[in-house]
Amino acid sequence: MARSEPIPQRLRPSALPQTEALNEIERKILDFMVQYLRANTYQPSIREIGRRFGIKSTKTVSEHLHALAEKGYLERDSARSRGVRILGVDLSTNTVAVPCFSEVPTDPAEAARADATQTISIDRSLGGDEGSFFVRARGSSLALLGVEDGDLILVSPVTAEAAQDGAVVLARTGSDSLFHRVRKNGQGVTLESLGPKGEEVAVEDVRRVRLLGRVAGFYRRVDDGPLPGPTRH
Repeated sequence: MARSEPIPQRLRPSALPQTEALNEIERKILDFMVQYLRANTYQPSIREIGRRFGIKSTKTVSEHLHALAEKGYLERDSARSRGVRILGVDLSTNTVAVPCFSEVPTDPAEAARADATQTISIDRSLGGDEGSFFVRARGSSLALLGVEDGDLILVSPVTAEAAQDGAVVLARTGSDSLFHRVRKNGQGVTLESLGPKGEEVAVEDVRRVRLLGRVAGFYRRVDDGPLPGPTRH
């Protein structure tokens, strides 16, 4: 299953599998702590977390951190300043955390990481541009490329003008979000569906094409092992 831009063979959830879901503020705090640690090599203080999310009470922030620890995402050392260790997160500067959605988000640019079913770390050299996301393949939307139901598809941001002729893109046509191959003819754009019916949509003004991103690659387990599963529900 060769692809010009393959997804790495080692995908891993950014957090250890959990049986108890995070609520929205817990997910946001955890994501903030991960990004802060990557940028500064040390954890944010309780007051810094509070300022980031407009929480005036340090006790309230501490309660959120306690909840994260109870759910297995953190270890806390009350005897040390900034005494928090994030569990199960790859903090290498060579990797990037990419949100994974079970359904195509209506607007990827506005989709919050809290809406993702999980976050997956991949090597920066293999994708993960700012704004990239994974989505699980559903049905036969990419059947012509051999993508099967449940495969993980990596989608990277692209504009209609920048999309190359022949690129596979995720485009919104009407109320549908479908995978197409872009064909440029100098007078407009034709979107060739990669589903089983192979419909074509002709667009005269390329600026009216709403692309959600280009397909950079996809990942499938070829053994009997499971794909990374959601870390929350």
